[in-house]
Amino acid sequence: MNQVPAIKLNNGTLMPQLGFGVWQVPDAEAQRAVGTALEAGYRSIDTAAIYGNERGTGKAVAASGLPREELFVTTKLWNGPKQTWGRDAVLRAFDDSLSKLGLDHVDLYLIHWPRPMRDDFVAIWKTFEEIAASGRAKAVGVSNFRTEDLDRLAAESALVPAVNQVELHPLHPQAALRAEHAARGIATEAWSPLGQGKDLLTLPAVTAVAEARGRSAAQVVLRWHLQHGNVVIPKSVTPARIRENLDVFGFELDAAEMAALDALGAGATARRIGPDPAEFDV
Repeated sequence: MNQVPAIKLNNGTLMPQLGFGVWQVPDAEAQRAVGTALEAGYRSIDTAAIYGNERGTGKAVAASGLPREELFVTTKLWNGPKQTWGRDAVLRAFDDSLSKLGLDHVDLYLIHWPRPMRDDFVAIWKTFEEIAASGRAKAVGVSNFRTEDLDRLAAESALVPAVNQVELHPLHPQAALRAEHAARGIATEAWSPLGQGKDLLTLPAVTAVAEARGRSAAQVVLRWHLQHGNVVIPKSVTPARIRENLDVFGFELDAAEMAALDALGAGATARRIGPDPAEFDV
């Protein structure tokens, strides 16, 4: 039985709190990796146009035999290269993603980056409003948006993003942004929830909790996310780790353990591993 809890997005759509990410998984390997995840019990799969593995992901979904209503599929608009995206270009990109996935709808469609220097994400969001109204995406949201980017959307659109998917892990906990999301009714989703592996998972603060709990360091960090209310999408192509990352619902961290991991986001250990959304122009 699938034990992953669901969170209710701001439009009433239910989203599993723990899913499977396929960033950096080659298309030729995606069908096997996603198939393994679905067999293990994952029901949420996160891909993106730029990942180049929507076809393999779609093949795994089709081969699983699972009812479509049991699955939650996310993909993202790659709003690059350096051009302004008009309505027709956004709709073509969305249609292309659906075609590669072999689906008639996705559960969540995200703008991948704000690109504030291009000043076009509000126009893109207007087309996302159309996509949401059509029912071909059950929910729409954003990725890597800052508070000021969310302010722009709020000033020019009545549609509040259902999700903001951002870099988030104990070394970059994004506490202020998470608070903004909570105030606005936006779900927080973490990409790279385990940081870059050894950079986070070998820290004494993490390994001490793992040893005390009889769990892996990755399981401890995923549990930290879940107890903060984050949606998480860990990635692996190793079957044992795929299963291990799902096995995080049989224990809880206490207040002291949560505080120890929270403290990693301050001082010398705090750091971002991905690009700064204020500067990243795809």
